[in-house]
Amino acid sequence: MNKSIKVSGVILSGGRAKRMDNQDKGLVNYKGQPLVSYAIKAMLPVVDQLIINANRNLDQYRSFNLPVVTDQTNRFDGPLAGILTAMRFTDADILLVMPCDLPLIRPEHLQKLLSTCREQDTDIAVAYDGKEIQPLLLAIKTSLYVDLQNFLDSGRRKVGFWLAQKRMLKVDLSNEPDIFININTAKDLSSLEGRFC
Repeated sequence: MNKSIKVSGVILSGGRAKRMDNQDKGLVNYKGQPLVSYAIKAMLPVVDQLIINANRNLDQYRSFNLPVVTDQTNRFDGPLAGILTAMRFTDADILLVMPCDLPLIRPEHLQKLLSTCREQDTDIAVAYDGKEIQPLLLAIKTSLYVDLQNFLDSGRRKVGFWLAQKRMLKVDLSNEPDIFININTAKDLSSLEGRFC
C-alpha cells in the first residue's frame, strides 16, 4: 500500500432531510449523540483530513472542530454536489465519502473501501450489501473532479447513473448487513434505538 497517497474524508450532511421533517439529519440525536458524531468516529482513524459538508446550522457543525464546507450553489443539488465541494476543498488523492446517517459503520469498513481504491485498478470503490451498491459509501479518486463538475453542470444529479459510467469496483460488506441501516425518518430512528439498546 502506498502510504504517500493522501486521503481526505467527507461526511455528507447537506441535504434537506424531507423525510425527517426537514430536520438537519446530522444533528439529530441517536443514543444521546448527534448522528454526525458517529460518522466522525468512524472516519477519523482512516483519513488524513476530515471535512463536513453541510448547508445549514454551520456553527453547530463547526463545533466539532472540523472544516465545514457548503455546496457551491444554494439549491440543495444533492450528494454529488457535496462530493464535488469536498474535492474542490482538498488536495488529497482519494476522497472517502459517507453520509451522516449510518451510525453503525466502523473504521474497518471504511478501510476496506480505501484499500480497494488504493490497490486495485479502479477510480471508485463502492460498498456492496450483497444485493446492490450503496452509492454514498465509497472511496473515489479526486482526479474525477472535472468529470463530476461537467456531469452536474449538465443538470444531472443521480449518483448511481454517474457511478455506472466510471471504473468502479464493488467492495462486498454483506457479511455485516446491519451497517447499512440508515436513518431517514423518525420511525427509523426509534426502530434502530430499540433494536440496539
